[in-house]
Amino acid sequence: MKNLNQILKAGLLVGTLDILAACLQFILNTRKEPSAVFKFIASGVFGARAFSGGYVMAFAGLIFHYLIALAFTVLFFFLYPKMHSLIKNNVLILMIYGTFVWLIMKFLIIPLSNTPSQQSTYLGAATSVTILIICVGIPLSIIAERKTFLKK
Repeated sequence: MKNLNQILKAGLLVGTLDILAACLQFILNTRKEPSAVFKFIASGVFGARAFSGGYVMAFAGLIFHYLIALAFTVLFFFLYPKMHSLIKNNVLILMIYGTFVWLIMKFLIIPLSNTPSQQSTYLGAATSVTILIICVGIPLSIIAERKTFLKK
């Protein structure tokens, strides 16, 4: 139960760090309010109507974001002991996992969703991967390194 509690807290932490980075990036690039970020996430389920749904859709997007972050957190803690036994370098693990999350989102989750298609650039992809490495990979790697997750 202690591990489950730590995993939930870790999911909230990385979900918060990731969404803050996404909102900051959106604000800096567009000078628009960040509710559009949450509506974009909600459009994965609700399609184009999410963009005209007001704060209800923004809230739905926030909930979906945290569910996705929690799912990737649970997966990380499931995979971490196996990854750590193969790769002893935590920096490499966090870089691999951040990139893995981006690949799954970019080539599996988003294409299967109802979100509108977006033009990709190398800079955008590199920025997204870097955000995931910093906001997801680093915190999860630090938390997982605690001996409670490794059976030594």
